[in-house]
Amino acid sequence: MIIVSACLAGFNCRYDCTNAYDKLIAEMVINKKAFPVCPEQMGGLPTPRPSAEIKNGDGNDVLEEKARIITIYGDDITAKMIKGSEEVLKLVRMLGAKEAVLKEKSPSCGVTMVYRNGGIVSGMGVCAAMLKREGVEISPP
Repeated sequence: MIIVSACLAGFNCRYDCTNAYDKLIAEMVINKKAFPVCPEQMGGLPTPRPSAEIKNGDGNDVLEEKARIITIYGDDITAKMIKGSEEVLKLVRMLGAKEAVLKEKSPSCGVTMVYRNGGIVSGMGVCAAMLKREGVEISPP
Protein backbone atom coordinates (compact mmCIF):
# COMPACT_ATOMS: atom_id res chain seq x y z
CA MET A 1 0.00 0.00 0.00
CA ILE A 2 1.18 3.49 -0.89
CA ILE A 3 0.02 6.69 0.80
CA VAL A 4 -0.88 9.50 -1.63
CA SER A 5 -1.94 13.11 -1.27
CA ALA A 6 -5.72 13.06 -1.68
CA CYS A 7 -5.63 16.10 -3.97
CA LEU A 8 -3.56 14.06 -6.45
CA ALA A 9 -6.36 11.47 -6.54
CA GLY A 10 -8.85 14.18 -7.49
CA PHE A 11 -10.26 15.11 -4.08
CA ASN A 12 -11.01 18.84 -3.82
CA CYS A 13 -9.15 19.21 -0.54
CA ARG A 14 -6.53 21.84 -1.43
CA TYR A 15 -6.75 25.16 0.41
CA ASP A 16 -8.83 26.66 -2.44
CA CYS A 17 -11.20 23.66 -2.85
CA THR A 18 -9.40 22.42 -5.95
CA ASN A 19 -7.37 19.31 -6.64
CA ALA A 20 -4.12 18.44 -8.41
CA TYR A 21 -5.49 15.45 -10.31
CA ASP A 22 -2.98 12.89 -11.50
CA LYS A 23 -4.54 10.09 -13.55
CA LEU A 24 -2.03 7.45 -12.43
CA ILE A 25 -2.53 8.30 -8.74
CA ALA A 26 -6.32 8.23 -9.12
CA GLU A 27 -6.14 4.82 -10.81
CA MET A 28 -3.95 3.51 -7.98
CA VAL A 29 -6.59 4.60 -5.44
CA ILE A 30 -9.43 3.09 -7.51
CA ASN A 31 -7.50 -0.19 -7.73
CA LYS A 32 -6.80 -0.16 -3.98
CA LYS A 33 -3.04 0.15 -4.47
CA ALA A 34 -2.92 3.56 -2.78
CA PHE A 35 -4.64 5.22 0.18
CA PRO A 36 -5.47 8.95 -0.13
CA VAL A 37 -4.80 11.34 2.77
CA CYS A 38 -4.96 15.08 3.37
CA PRO A 39 -2.86 15.95 6.42
CA GLU A 40 -4.32 19.45 6.53
CA GLN A 41 -7.92 18.22 6.77
CA MET A 42 -6.88 15.40 9.11
CA GLY A 43 -5.42 18.04 11.42
CA GLY A 44 -8.76 19.85 11.60
CA LEU A 45 -8.28 22.59 9.01
CA PRO A 46 -11.35 23.42 6.91
CA THR A 47 -11.66 23.44 3.14
CA PRO A 48 -11.50 26.06 1.82
CA ARG A 49 -8.88 27.59 4.09
CA PRO A 50 -6.41 30.47 3.85
CA SER A 51 -3.17 29.60 2.11
CA ALA A 52 -0.20 29.16 4.42
CA GLU A 53 3.59 29.00 4.35
CA ILE A 54 6.31 27.67 6.57
CA LYS A 55 8.12 30.69 7.95
CA ASN A 56 11.88 30.55 8.51
CA GLY A 57 12.49 26.95 7.54
CA ASP A 58 10.82 23.79 6.29
CA GLY A 59 8.93 20.82 7.73
CA ASN A 60 11.97 19.51 9.57
CA ASP A 61 12.38 22.89 11.26
CA VAL A 62 8.69 22.86 12.23
CA LEU A 63 9.09 19.41 13.81
CA GLU A 64 12.12 20.71 15.73
CA GLU A 65 10.10 23.78 16.87
CA LYS A 66 12.39 26.15 14.94
CA ALA A 67 9.76 27.30 12.42
CA ARG A 68 6.00 27.91 12.29
CA ILE A 69 3.26 27.61 9.68
CA ILE A 70 1.42 30.88 9.22
CA THR A 71 -1.61 31.70 7.06
CA ILE A 72 -1.82 34.74 4.80
CA TYR A 73 -3.84 36.35 7.62
CA GLY A 74 -1.11 35.77 10.20
CA ASP A 75 -2.76 32.86 12.01
CA ASP A 76 -0.45 30.17 13.36
CA ILE A 77 -1.69 26.73 12.23
CA THR A 78 1.44 24.80 13.19
CA ALA A 79 -0.29 22.61 15.78
CA LYS A 80 -3.00 21.52 13.32
CA MET A 81 -0.43 20.71 10.62
CA ILE A 82 1.56 18.59 13.07
CA LYS A 83 -1.61 16.85 14.32
CA GLY A 84 -2.65 16.00 10.74
CA SER A 85 0.81 14.66 9.97
CA GLU A 86 0.66 12.49 13.10
CA GLU A 87 -2.70 11.10 11.93
CA VAL A 88 -1.18 10.25 8.54
CA LEU A 89 1.69 8.54 10.33
CA LYS A 90 -0.83 6.42 12.27
CA LEU A 91 -2.36 5.30 8.97
CA VAL A 92 1.07 4.54 7.53
CA ARG A 93 1.77 2.27 10.47
CA MET A 94 -1.66 0.59 10.33
CA LEU A 95 -1.37 -0.07 6.61
CA GLY A 96 2.31 -0.99 6.68
CA ALA A 97 2.95 1.56 3.94
CA LYS A 98 6.57 2.01 2.94
CA GLU A 99 6.04 4.65 0.23
CA ALA A 100 4.21 7.95 -0.14
CA VAL A 101 3.58 10.09 -3.22
CA LEU A 102 2.94 13.63 -2.05
CA LYS A 103 1.99 16.97 -3.61
CA GLU A 104 4.91 19.35 -4.10
CA LYS A 105 4.97 22.91 -2.71
CA SER A 106 2.50 22.19 0.09
CA PRO A 107 3.42 23.16 3.67
CA SER A 108 2.32 19.66 4.68
CA CYS A 109 3.11 17.44 1.68
CA GLY A 110 5.93 19.19 -0.20
CA VAL A 111 8.65 16.65 -0.97
CA THR A 112 11.46 18.88 -2.27
CA MET A 113 9.81 22.31 -2.57
CA VAL A 114 7.65 24.56 -0.38
CA TYR A 115 6.45 28.15 -0.55
CA ARG A 116 8.28 30.69 1.60
CA ASN A 117 7.82 34.45 1.48
CA GLY A 118 5.72 34.15 -1.66
CA GLY A 119 8.30 32.14 -3.58
CA ILE A 120 9.15 28.49 -4.11
CA VAL A 121 12.20 27.28 -2.20
CA SER A 122 13.91 23.98 -1.55
CA GLY A 123 12.47 22.16 1.45
CA MET A 124 9.98 19.63 2.75
CA GLY A 125 6.51 19.96 4.18
CA VAL A 126 5.72 18.81 7.71
CA CYS A 127 4.05 15.52 6.80
CA ALA A 128 6.75 14.66 4.27
CA ALA A 129 9.44 15.31 6.88
CA MET A 130 7.63 13.22 9.49
CA LEU A 131 7.15 10.30 7.12
CA LYS A 132 10.76 10.44 5.96
CA ARG A 133 11.93 10.33 9.58
CA GLU A 134 9.81 7.19 9.96
CA GLY A 135 11.66 5.57 7.05
CA VAL A 136 8.89 5.99 4.47
CA GLU A 137 10.18 6.58 0.95
CA ILE A 138 8.60 9.81 -0.25
CA SER A 139 8.42 11.17 -3.78
CA PRO A 140 6.49 13.71 -5.84
CA PRO A 141 4.15 12.45 -8.60
